[in-house]
Amino acid sequence: MEAIDALLDIDAVLSERERTIRDRARALVDTEVRPRIADWWERGHVPTELLPALGEAGLLGLGIEGHGCPGGSAVEAGLAMQELEAGDSGVRTIVSVQGSLAMTAIARFGDDAQREAWLPRMARGAAIGALALTEPHSGSDPGSMRTTARRDGGDWVLDGAKRWIGLATVADVLVVWARTDEGVQGFLVPADAPGVTATPIEPKLSMRASVQCDVRLDGVRLPREAALPEARGLRAAFTCLDQARYGIAWGAMGAARDALEAVLALVGEREAFGRPLAGFQLTQARLADMAVSLSQGQLLALHLGRTKDARGLRPEQVSLGKLANVRAALAICREARALAGGDGITHAQPAMRHAANLESVRTYEGTDEVHQLVLGHALTGIAAFR
Repeated sequence: MEAIDALLDIDAVLSERERTIRDRARALVDTEVRPRIADWWERGHVPTELLPALGEAGLLGLGIEGHGCPGGSAVEAGLAMQELEAGDSGVRTIVSVQGSLAMTAIARFGDDAQREAWLPRMARGAAIGALALTEPHSGSDPGSMRTTARRDGGDWVLDGAKRWIGLATVADVLVVWARTDEGVQGFLVPADAPGVTATPIEPKLSMRASVQCDVRLDGVRLPREAALPEARGLRAAFTCLDQARYGIAWGAMGAARDALEAVLALVGEREAFGRPLAGFQLTQARLADMAVSLSQGQLLALHLGRTKDARGLRPEQVSLGKLANVRAALAICREARALAGGDGITHAQPAMRHAANLESVRTYEGTDEVHQLVLGHALTGIAAFR
């Protein structure tokens, strides 16, 4: 890691607090994730047992102030996401679903009673949340949402289906978006409420240390106070998605860095034709290209973080980071896999696991095409979604 970090010397432009949070996340990954991730991935195990440790480390709800949450800056949150995804994209996804999606929805759009009921426990890892927006018939077009919420006396009744909902089978609460007579609204739905059914989507070839689910809502009756009072319209849902997308811009660089670090160590040890693989010109050229791409992605993520802390990010800036850095990370992982030869298709090297996971990361929180159109709209002023 030293040789890679020395190229940019990013530590020189990080504050002591930023380095502390990054190092705390890195230490947790080194002790709790790396020794177990191959087994988790093979078994399709969702390591929810990590949540208390993640909460104790102050990594759940980073950037959210009050109600027992750790607070902190966008850069601090991003650095933590990079370290978590260096362990595995599934681990970073667990933290992202909990913090960037569910906790952000409650913190920004809930009332004080809802915040106090859920955020302190979620920040400790004592309760798990999920966000249910995507539907089976349309992943990239939430405007065509079919899930409904209707009033029945003083209650709400929800009916519909959601798909690819992270953590739904292990969650205590679901933030469900549904169409009402007044427009789209967010609701807090206890996962054990009558009429709620969550089913893991299996088998998966990616994100095997996480869980994504189908969710059915059949006549789910909720009290009036289950509605998040400020979660009106899709813009509220997109606010949560943009939090997660920002984290992905950092996280993808963690997966890429881990793949590069591992193969750099391998080629320094393995010999061919009487010399280390690292001593061949073609090997060094490939390593250099990967390091350049990684450095560019890390600088982009850091710039977005500083901008977010200073004045916030526009949607197209978030799309730029997500699109560019996931593409770059995939290319780095694929090249690292190839450079590792036969070992590259085993758990002896992490590159292929990271690349498989990144295919999911590339798809969720907006596909390449969605982000290209967001950027195209920003560049031309013409919306081409329809």
